[in-house]
Amino acid sequence: MRIVSGMYKGRIFSPPKSIKARPTTDIAKEGLFNILSNSYDFDRIAILDIFSGTGSISFEFASRGCQSIHLVEMNHSHFNFIRSVIKELNLDRITPIRHDAYKFLKNCRIQFDIIFADPPYEFKGIETIPDLVFQNTLLKDNGLLIIEHSKRTDLSKLNNYKETRNYGNVHFSFFKL
Repeated sequence: MRIVSGMYKGRIFSPPKSIKARPTTDIAKEGLFNILSNSYDFDRIAILDIFSGTGSISFEFASRGCQSIHLVEMNHSHFNFIRSVIKELNLDRITPIRHDAYKFLKNCRIQFDIIFADPPYEFKGIETIPDLVFQNTLLKDNGLLIIEHSKRTDLSKLNNYKETRNYGNVHFSFFKL
C-alpha cells in the first residue's frame, strides 16, 4: 500500500498477511483524487471512510491536508493495522472507529463533505448504502457519496446516482443530492 500524493507521498506500508482487504489501486486513487481536487479544498472538508480495510483512502485524504477524517472498520486485524499507521504518521486528524459500517450510518449524527465506502466487492447490500446516507442526512450541502465496487456491480439505477468512473477493475460510483 502506497500513498500516492501529498505530504506523505511515496510512503509504503505493508499490511500483515492476516489482512485480507484489497487496497484501492494507485491508478484508481490518482484518478479519484484528480476528480475530487477540482471540486474540493481538502484542508476544509470532513471525510467519512467506511469499510476502511487498510485505511488507504483515509491516509490519502490526510496526506493531502484533510483535517477531519472519521474512519470506520470492523475487522480487528484491519483496525489494528490502521491504528499502527496512524501512530507511525502521528495523524491526530484521523478518528478511527471500530464499528459495523451499517450501524454507524444508522446512528451517526455528524455530517460530512465526502463519504467514501469500499465494501468487499461481492458484498450483499451494497445498494442500500446510498439510502442510508441520504435518509440520515449524513452529507453536508453539495456533499458527495463515493462507492468503490467491481465492474459486476451496477448502481446506476439507485436514487441520487450521478456517474461511474472506471479504472481497470476498480469502479467508483458517485451520488449527490
